[in-house]
Amino acid sequence: MSTVGLLSAGKNPFLGPNPVSSSFVMLDTLIFKLQRRSCMCFVVKGGKSDPPADNPAKLEVLLFEEETRERFTYVVAAVMSSLGIIFMTVLAVYFRFSYQMEEGEEIPYLELFGTFVLSLGAAVSMELMSRWVHKALWHASLWHMHKSHHKPREGAFELNDVFAIMNAIPAIVLLAYGVFHRGLLPGICFGAGLGFTVLGITYIFVHNGLVHERFPVGPIANVPYFRKVAAAHQLHHMEKFKGVPYGLFLGPKEVEDVGGHEALEIEINRSIKSSASRASV
Repeated sequence: MSTVGLLSAGKNPFLGPNPVSSSFVMLDTLIFKLQRRSCMCFVVKGGKSDPPADNPAKLEVLLFEEETRERFTYVVAAVMSSLGIIFMTVLAVYFRFSYQMEEGEEIPYLELFGTFVLSLGAAVSMELMSRWVHKALWHASLWHMHKSHHKPREGAFELNDVFAIMNAIPAIVLLAYGVFHRGLLPGICFGAGLGFTVLGITYIFVHNGLVHERFPVGPIANVPYFRKVAAAHQLHHMEKFKGVPYGLFLGPKEVEDVGGHEALEIEINRSIKSSASRASV
């Protein structure tokens, strides 16, 4: 039975007040006061986690320490991801040869070296191919999908992300064919797939992370050439030179070839000032 019910049962005009009901009245009063006190505790402002607004010097020191920890975290993440990419590349090549080699067979160093060289060549050719695809397809017949990338993004994903999955499928197929088959052709396919994969991972960091800030990239933003790449890609979104550049890593050269050196420098300086202003906030 509730407290109100007990109070109602304890009230009798003929018998007078019930001592039990009086006890419940005192208990309800005590609970109400405790509830008011607990509520007051929640609205009290301040605390150890609040910044000392009345001490600008101490606040500046705390902000500097926080920024230092954040930069250190980004540096560690960038170094670990770079080492991870290198490790995955080496491990992939080692796994392919160790998987296919029979017991006692000598390591084919020449073929191993050729795989690395082919991977590098595949990465460069993929950059050139992506430039052509970007201009001839994405900004033409596939514009209905790619235009989501040229509009403000709503949410974590956009329709243009489908192209990343489509580009990953050939790389996976080439890698799988190279791993499970022996010979010159499977070796070429494996090297090509490995180059596509390495370029794809780098593309995600520079394009999605650095240029469009979909996730923090830390010290990558301070690399002069990557900053130049980001500025060139921003010019692509501004359409100052009829969409040039369509490539990413070779984008600065495309801009300079059409006489956009000054515009590129202006965008780089604007980006540096914008980053500095955000860091000072």
